[in-house]
Amino acid sequence: MSEPTTDDARREAGMRTRREVLGDAWVDRAVAGTTPFTAGFQDFITRTAWGDVWQRPGLARRDRSLMTLSICIALRHWDEFALHVRAAKNNGLSDDEIGEVIQHAAVYAGVPAANHAFKVAGPILDEIRNG
Repeated sequence: MSEPTTDDARREAGMRTRREVLGDAWVDRAVAGTTPFTAGFQDFITRTAWGDVWQRPGLARRDRSLMTLSICIALRHWDEFALHVRAAKNNGLSDDEIGEVIQHAAVYAGVPAANHAFKVAGPILDEIRNG
């Protein structure tokens, strides 16, 4: 797969990837909640994060999910972490693998961060598992 080279191509690829990773319902809510104030930012993350970085061939999506979970734990970005727990499941990570990411983060990002990550991830994984 070649990387998109124009803003329009990045926007299109980004929206497709964003939907595949985060799910249509999440993206539909984000798009519906876009205001004139946030429109530029929504376009930026669609083109740049999803249409550029997530399109790069150097890492598989599941690897990007592992990294994103770790970074969100380290920076204590809990809303993004919760979103990316769901994304990690969409990208093929098992509950056990997500648990291992959190456990590993305890050493490098701190036990309090990992403790909170388990509290955030548990109910989300239960919800996904129980439908």
